Amino acid sequence: MPPWLGTSWKMNKTVAEAERYTRDLLRALDARDTDATIFVIPPFTALAAVCRVAAGTRLTIGAQTMHWADDGAYTGEISPPMLRDCGARLVELGHFERRTHFAETDATVNRKVLAALAHGLRPLVCIGETEQERDLGTAAEVLARQVTTALDGVPAERISELLVAYEPGWAIGAGGTDADPNYVAAMHARIRSVVAQSHGADAARQVTVLYGGSVNARNAAEFAGSPEVGGLFVGRAAWEVESFVAVIDAFCAGG
Repeated sequence: MPPWLGTSWKMNKTVAEAERYTRDLLRALDARDTDATIFVIPPFTALAAVCRVAAGTRLTIGAQTMHWADDGAYTGEISPPMLRDCGARLVELGHFERRTHFAETDATVNRKVLAALAHGLRPLVCIGETEQERDLGTAAEVLARQVTTALDGVPAERISELLVAYEPGWAIGAGGTDADPNYVAAMHARIRSVVAQSHGADAARQVTVLYGGSVNARNAAEFAGSPEVGGLFVGRAAWEVESFVAVIDAFCAGG
């Protein structure tokens, strides 16, 4: 399957900055011959503007989270129909920072996954262990719990509509450390084995598993060399167009 390569801007970029980035990225992609699906996830304030700039192009635009309800008294939240109204086609769910700072749980991620699918949004489910869980040797069990819960109730024939991003907590952010590609490959294989147990071997082959965590142009090719890695979810290394394009080029050359 063609790889997925994308970035979330987190709490960065004004509307004007977001529009300029998107136009520059589209020009860069037009100059490249790749079958990779490229996606960008801006903050809510810039979501509609970025969707307008990217309309009718090869660029997929997503949102950073959402509520599971269609509407209601949930101050500060965004619903699936609101995301569709903006033009979003993808939604990031369960990011490590959301779990750590905003009380996201495996159960709420599952509710959001089901709501996203019901509204024609592609869920990008983020999973990953903490540094302590890695050091205790429980990472595989943590990933199994997160994946099993997130996909509960999802029909096997719809697993191909999901993306799973493996982002270990110790590898993300400004203080993150590089993960060994062999370790990443083993964790991706674990994720697929869990999907196979819950939804069957065909579903496990169809699910796209991305890696995110201190990804940059220097190490992208190493991850591309693993058949278990179906793409990259890039952080700060993709917040400037030139460096994001460098990651895309390195991954596509190394795959």
